[in-house]
Amino acid sequence: MSTLMRTLRNLRKIGFKEYGHQMQNIGDTKAGTFIGADKYGNKYYENLADELPLRTRWVDYKDKEFEPSQIEPGWHAWMSYMVDKAPSVDPILQRQVREWEPKEHRPTLTWSRSGYKPYSTVKPKTSPWVPVAKARQ
Repeated sequence: MSTLMRTLRNLRKIGFKEYGHQMQNIGDTKAGTFIGADKYGNKYYENLADELPLRTRWVDYKDKEFEPSQIEPGWHAWMSYMVDKAPSVDPILQRQVREWEPKEHRPTLTWSRSGYKPYSTVKPKTSPWVPVAKARQ
């Protein structure tokens, strides 16, 4: 959560519409420079002057229900401070697909309808007790 003065300063910089968007999506107000966007429509920002250390980079997800695995690997490295240059600037981080890599990035499907659900082919070692009731006469 931010202080009142920081919130008012960011409100003046970003405007009412963006203020409402940020409060609804990330619960905080942030003002910074637009660094780039990935092919999924996520927008990446940075503010080195006014933010706390290690909180200077953030992403504005395109989808309302976001999943952190929707970030591409190059942008994830930039967001995690593993590299200093963004993938839009650094030619090394620009995504070149090798023959052994997947052709497109797939988000994690855990806890979704498309997630992997294992099943067992081994007979269980225990079985539930089923009471047998004698018929009434």
